[in-house]
Amino acid sequence: MTDLLDELLPTTRRALLHRIAVAQAEGRTPSLVAGVVRDGRLVWSGARSMVDGHAPTPDVQYRIGSLTKTFVAVLVLRLRDEGLLDLADPLGRHLPGTPADDATISQLLSHSAGLAAETPGPWWERTDGGLRPELSDLLESEAPLKHPAGRRHHYSNPGYALLGALVEKLRGEPWGEVLRREVLAPLGMDRTTLLPEHPHAGGFAVHPWADVMLPEPLTDTGLMGPAGQLWSTAADLARWAAFLADGGESVLGGEKALGDGKALDGEKVLAAATLAEMRRPAVGPDNPDWTSTYGLGLQLLRHEGRVLYGHSGSMPGFTAGLWVSEQDGLAALALSNATTGANTPLLAAQLITLTAEHEPRIPAPWRPLPEVDEELLALTGPWYWGAAPHALRLTADRGLELGPLAGGNRSSRFRAEPDGTWTGLDNYYAGESLRVVRAADGTVSHLDLGSFVLTREPYGPDAAVPGGVDPQGWRAY
Repeated sequence: MTDLLDELLPTTRRALLHRIAVAQAEGRTPSLVAGVVRDGRLVWSGARSMVDGHAPTPDVQYRIGSLTKTFVAVLVLRLRDEGLLDLADPLGRHLPGTPADDATISQLLSHSAGLAAETPGPWWERTDGGLRPELSDLLESEAPLKHPAGRRHHYSNPGYALLGALVEKLRGEPWGEVLRREVLAPLGMDRTTLLPEHPHAGGFAVHPWADVMLPEPLTDTGLMGPAGQLWSTAADLARWAAFLADGGESVLGGEKALGDGKALDGEKVLAAATLAEMRRPAVGPDNPDWTSTYGLGLQLLRHEGRVLYGHSGSMPGFTAGLWVSEQDGLAALALSNATTGANTPLLAAQLITLTAEHEPRIPAPWRPLPEVDEELLALTGPWYWGAAPHALRLTADRGLELGPLAGGNRSSRFRAEPDGTWTGLDNYYAGESLRVVRAADGTVSHLDLGSFVLTREPYGPDAAVPGGVDPQGWRAY
C-alpha cells in the first residue's frame, strides 16, 4: 500500500501546476517540464506546451547545459576517492601541456583557477567542436588567466572541458563512456546521453518583440562537451537529484526504486561524505549578503530563506535548473526549450518553496538507539573547557555531538574511528581529533580536542588543565 506521504496534496499540485503554467506563458517558451522530489521520490511532475494535448512527458529529453558539470565533478571526485589524484594536484601533473598546467584540480572544480570564462574564437555553444580539435584551442595560450589563481570565483567553461580531458586521460577512454558506466548505469539513468535520442525536444529562440520562433542548432561541442553537452529527462534528473541529496540513501537505502521500477544504487557511485564535500563552499563569497556561491561542481543558492545546492544550465535553445533543499528533504527541476524567457533555474527554486510552504516536512519519529555502549554513555553530559560549559551527546554509530551550552559556533558532530578516537565533521572542529585521555588507574581524566582540554568540572584542583590551576581554587573577592 502506498504511503499517503508519498503523494502531494491536491492544493499543492494545483499550486505547482499554476506556477509552471505562468512560467511557460510569460516566459514564452514552446514547452516546459518540471518535477518535485521529496525524500528521494518523484512525487510530482508537470508540463506545459504550446501545442494543445501534446505536453512533454518526463521521458522527453532536453539539453541540460551546465548541469553537465555536476556529472563531470562526480567523475573527478571518484578518481580522488580511488587515490588516483589529489585535489591539490596541479592539472599538469596528470594532463601536461595545457595552458592551465598550474591550476589545481580543486580550483578547476570550483571555478577559482582564474581561467577565462569562454574559449577564444567563435562562440563554442553554437559551433561544431571540430573547430577546436586540441586542448590548446580551448584557452588563449598567451593569457589564459583573467584573475590570480585561488583568489576568487570566476566561472570557466574551458576549465570543465579540461576536467573532462583529465577523466579521459586517467581512465583511458572517452569521458562520456566513463560517465555511462560509472554513474548513469548504477543510477538507472538510461535516458541521459551526449547526443539527443528520440523522443527529444527541439531548441528554439523566441523573438524578443514578436511571438515567432527560430530553431537553434543542436551542436556537438566536441572537447567542450564536459561544460554543457548532456541531454536528459525530468525522470532521469529526479534520480540525479535523489543521488545528490544523499547518494540515494533516502530511497530506503542502497539499491531501491525511485517510483519507476528502476534501481538507484548511489552507494556504488560516490560516498555520502564526498557528496557533502561537493556542496560546501570552496571559495568565499564576495560579500556577506551573498545569494550564490560554488562548491566542487555544485552551485549554492540562497532563495527565500533557504540554502539550495544544485546547478543551472543553458545552451542555445534550452535552459535548465535543478536544486536540492537539505532542510526540507526536497528537490525540484525544470527544463525548457527556449534560449531565454522561462528562467527555469529560478522556477525550480520556486517549486521547492511552494511545496515546502504547502507541506512542511514531517520529521521522522524519535526512536532510541538500537544499542548502547555503557562506556560511551558514561562520557555524555557536561564537560568544561576552562570555565565554559559544554554538553556531550551520544548519537548513532558511536558518534558524538559536542557543543557549548551558552550557544555559539563551535558545536560539532564527530565520527567514531576504528582506533577509538573521533573526527570532527563540521564547523570549527571539522577534521580535528577528539580522544579520551585516561589516568593511570584507567578512569577518564579528560577529553583532548585538538589540544583543547575538557574536564568534568571547571578548573578542578586536580584537573589536567594546561598551565595548571591556581592552588587556592575558586574564591570570592
